[in-house]
Amino acid sequence: MKEIIVKDNVLINASYDLDLVEQRLILLAIVEARETGRGINADNALTVHASSYMNHFHVEKHTAYYVMKQASENLFERQFSYQFTNEKGNLEFVRSRWVSEVRYVEKEALIKLIFSPSVVPLITRLEKHFTSYELKQVNRLSSRYAVRLYEMLIAWRSLGKTPIFELQEFRNQLGIQQDEYKRMELFKRRVLEAAIIQINNLTDIVVKYKQHKNGRVIIGFSFTFQQIR
Repeated sequence: MKEIIVKDNVLINASYDLDLVEQRLILLAIVEARETGRGINADNALTVHASSYMNHFHVEKHTAYYVMKQASENLFERQFSYQFTNEKGNLEFVRSRWVSEVRYVEKEALIKLIFSPSVVPLITRLEKHFTSYELKQVNRLSSRYAVRLYEMLIAWRSLGKTPIFELQEFRNQLGIQQDEYKRMELFKRRVLEAAIIQINNLTDIVVKYKQHKNGRVIIGFSFTFQQIR
């Protein structure tokens, strides 16, 4: 059975700073809800077992136990933000937590989480604009930036190219803090190019990027990619 991740494009393009383990737990919770048929709502907890984390992301048992427990301590504080135009034509700015509750059950090596009310419609009501991909495409990525970039690119799968991602918004979407990778050389080498190497080697697309300048200053990036598998 294909394990499919489906997210509203609003969430794909939101700004957030989930680390790699936290991103993986969110993805596993979405898959768990789809496979069990329990669905996703703001009342019922979804369960992610350490065994599932081990099997999907190819880590040892003690590693899975440790990183899941650490993630359970931080996930409640994680937020995301996005903006949209409401029915009156006005721009609304939204900031929300990912989860309204998270529990780690130590002797059972599992996490129970409840998505926040703001997240639920972005991974359930997908009548208009959404992105889907198979979990296996990101399960070998070890960079949180690679996972985020893959999602952002695959949202443009039908075209094989993206618009220009304005630099500051792009950094926000990748979850990079203002004091991180301030030098463009570091950003390109440690974030952008490192993520692209992983994506090209480990997923079903091959990516190239182009930088865009205003004079001598880089103001954004665009991407072209091809499906290879």
